Amino acid sequence: MVATPSDPALWYSAAYAGSDQWIFSFEKSHILELEKAVAASWRTAIPQLEKTSFELPQLSRCLEDIRSTLLEGRGFAVLRGLPVGSWCREVSARAFYGMGCHLGVPVSQNASGHLLGHVRDLGLDPLDPVNRVYQTRHRQPYHTDSTDVVGLMCLQKARSGGKSTICSSTTVYHEIARLRPDLLKVLQEPFTVDRKGEIPEGKAETYELAIFHRIADKITCIYARDFIDAAQRHGTVARLRAEQVEALDLLDELACSDPIRLDLEFEPGDIQFLHNHQILHARTLYEDWPEAGRKRHLLRLWLSTADGRVLPPVFEERYGEIVPGQPRGGIRVSGAELQAPLEP
Repeated sequence: MVATPSDPALWYSAAYAGSDQWIFSFEKSHILELEKAVAASWRTAIPQLEKTSFELPQLSRCLEDIRSTLLEGRGFAVLRGLPVGSWCREVSARAFYGMGCHLGVPVSQNASGHLLGHVRDLGLDPLDPVNRVYQTRHRQPYHTDSTDVVGLMCLQKARSGGKSTICSSTTVYHEIARLRPDLLKVLQEPFTVDRKGEIPEGKAETYELAIFHRIADKITCIYARDFIDAAQRHGTVARLRAEQVEALDLLDELACSDPIRLDLEFEPGDIQFLHNHQILHARTLYEDWPEAGRKRHLLRLWLSTADGRVLPPVFEERYGEIVPGQPRGGIRVSGAELQAPLEP
């Protein structure tokens, strides 16, 4: 089933460019409510926070609407206006994490068990296939993360560049079906994907997974080309065929095309929530400030949603558990201690 224009997951940039309908602005009462919840939670370690222990009587109703928009609507939202410039790091982290708990259950983002991630340039080589691109200032191509919903909170923006940009993977699917149905078939067949050293117990260093899946009348996408390319470093992995490279190139070309791509201005105090199963996101190359305290810095959450969409059984290879109602997704490595560090 090819998605139809009536599907809210299928949208083009013209529908939202120049509009603020996808932006939620915090009111003063919301800020006060958050500060009260943070103060009440101070003796609870961040990884132990839950929806019930981070009460937001008014804001929770707004977050429920946003959650519905993420899972059943356009798949993205920006929340604007948190005073991160006047808050200390822990207040910002607790406010972000607490709101995330109203949308889902945080899951680990790496082999170290980080429930609270840090998107910051750590000086790593972006060309090393084992490194994660988000820890560099290099351009990050369109991709999904291994979870239902990803949240990003901006603490500091770059000196220049680092623009956040998104697109509907459902729209990309629809366009490939129209332009090159032969290549869409390729993208619905398994690719070999690298784990970049984050290997769950009993699993191999690579796995097989297609990019587009049709299930329960929805188009579900899982894609990170750098993880596909990284798998090519293993001598046991077959070389990508010419038609596979062509299909990946077309996907990337459409994702960043003007009619499909939506650029998001990301200011300090902004939060961006995305539904990974229907949204691809990317970031442009950036130049950072020389001062350590001014460097581009985002906090990140990976959230598992109890009533998330039905996922195909093959997702178990990446997500572990896929049954709705149970925490699913994230990086599951034996011995990892769940934690929420306040520094990268």
